[in-house]
Amino acid sequence: MSEATPLKGSCHCGATRFEVTAPPRDVTRCNCTFCSKRGVLWAYYPPEQVKFTSRDQVVSYDRNAPVVHHHCQTCGCGTWSDIPVWENNAPVPGQFKVGLNARLFDDFNLDAVRVRFVDGRNLW
Repeated sequence: MSEATPLKGSCHCGATRFEVTAPPRDVTRCNCTFCSKRGVLWAYYPPEQVKFTSRDQVVSYDRNAPVVHHHCQTCGCGTWSDIPVWENNAPVPGQFKVGLNARLFDDFNLDAVRVRFVDGRNLW
């Protein structure tokens, strides 16, 4: 995959489709109660690097606002989350990143990237 070729992904049924400008260098496994039950590996991007080509069946969940999680209401796949940018253990007002469920990338070898662990169960 070249840097000019976008990496594409989708939920199981294809109702939510997205593209990113580059593959992730690493992914994050979080053990908070939400992420661990969902089983995702997060790939984080600035919003300008993510393009949604379809998201007609999206449902949002914001129990832990300001984090907003999204999933497909048709097939149930957890697709992405809007997450504040953090600095000095606090969210930066008005700055967000997109956490994409890296397990949904098409034709991408997740085994080739480093998995970082975040102890979300004890950090928040």
